[in-house]
Amino acid sequence: MTLIATTPKPPYYAVIFSSTLTKTHEGYADMADKMMELALQQPGFLGVESAREALGITVSYWQDLESIKNWKNNIEHLKAQKLGYEKWYASYKTRISKVERDYE
Repeated sequence: MTLIATTPKPPYYAVIFSSTLTKTHEGYADMADKMMELALQQPGFLGVESAREALGITVSYWQDLESIKNWKNNIEHLKAQKLGYEKWYASYKTRISKVERDYE
């Protein structure tokens, strides 16, 4: 698996999810893997980049805002969000940005 997502020519959207974890990590890695598998199946999903250390940052890329909305409201994703808020995240923030330019 590549660490840097392959994305199309802009514009597209990025969802930036930053978090710090509680001391309870049981089940977190398995749920993260499950969400990745599910995201890969979602229409409009373009890719993801993630680093999980003291501060976890996951950036997922999407074709349009409608695709992001559909992912946020996916029933399995809603269950994972609820567990995250109740069990795994000490703090979190989600940001949505439009990517207008990228280069290598």
